[in-house]
Amino acid sequence: MGMEEVITAPRSPWQDPFAERLLGTLWRDCLDHVVVLGEAHLRRIVGRYVRYYHGTRTHLALEKDAPVPGSVQPPENGRVVEISEVGGLHHRYERRAA
Repeated sequence: MGMEEVITAPRSPWQDPFAERLLGTLWRDCLDHVVVLGEAHLRRIVGRYVRYYHGTRTHLALEKDAPVPGSVQPPENGRVVEISEVGGLHHRYERRAA
């Protein structure tokens, strides 16, 4: 088929499209909006964002669904409430009984 393996240089995310996409998304959606106060703070922020990204955030590859799909919530379940995620940078909405 004429294909050959191309080795990327160590610590060169610009040569790896998957790492580049992840870092770009992390910067645009999260770190551009936060003042990081140290390594421990950065780890907490990134950890919260990764949980949000894999649990709630919609993905085009999944036909605009989240990796953990939510169920359709009928109006009988109560009013819609906002749930903050990633320290208030992002939100999800659910129906909760009053």
